[in-house]
Amino acid sequence: MKKKTMPADQAASGAQAVPLRGKRIVVSRARDQATALSFRLRELGAEVLEIPLIEIRPPASFQALDRALQQISEYDWLILTSVNGVKALAERIGKLGLDPLNLVHLKIAAIGPATEQALEELQLQVDVVPEKYVAEAVVSSLRAQVKGQRILLVRARIARDVIPDELRRAGALVNVVEAYETVAPESSRGLLRSALQDGHHRPDVITFTSSSTVRNFVSLLELTTKRGGPRPALLEGIKLAAIGPVTSETLREAGLPVDIEAREYTIPGLVQVIVAALA
Repeated sequence: MKKKTMPADQAASGAQAVPLRGKRIVVSRARDQATALSFRLRELGAEVLEIPLIEIRPPASFQALDRALQQISEYDWLILTSVNGVKALAERIGKLGLDPLNLVHLKIAAIGPATEQALEELQLQVDVVPEKYVAEAVVSSLRAQVKGQRILLVRARIARDVIPDELRRAGALVNVVEAYETVAPESSRGLLRSALQDGHHRPDVITFTSSSTVRNFVSLLELTTKRGGPRPALLEGIKLAAIGPVTSETLREAGLPVDIEAREYTIPGLVQVIVAALA
């Protein structure tokens, strides 16, 4: 019996539909946030290895956030930098028995479409979403309109101080409150080493979706690299993919190369450049 062969154009079409077939990609997002990235990569044919490099935990105390929410009428602006911040905000509003409508007088700025969508699900209208999803773009968007305004910035315990520092210089009164913290999951240490030392099927790409994922990656592997140094032997042949320029800069500061950087600082943008780099 003759073996049937697929027409060349049909084979090419199939390859285009699954351009990441045969590629192994590490998704480093927190376990409960990895789905969107993992699903899209699998849809494109990749083998996905989920190794969370961050774990989202409540802060040591919600006291500062609770106090700010109870005094929310005194604020003019609310700034959210992530979906995690929105989730914490919603939980504390519920815990305190407050009505989200108490926040409708605020002008709201959000970093990224996912954060904007999460706020809109709370029936809160977002006034400012900068074109680039980084702190510097938030500052550029708000600098001219916040003099004398009271701003509540809800964010992670450890974060860059670009927004509060620059907006204070612009004359705003900024209150920074912690809504959550990120830690390195100890359980991922062994998983990460096993994946990188797999002689038969090492990853083709490791994704980094925040500076925290980079710092925890370095910590879990106990890397001693320095900026401008050679690529660690453990990472030879593996591409490091960053969701945007801030994450890329953290990689460089840690002495790690940036092989892939998203031009649009979103999960779809990251997937797009991974496909372009591998396919």
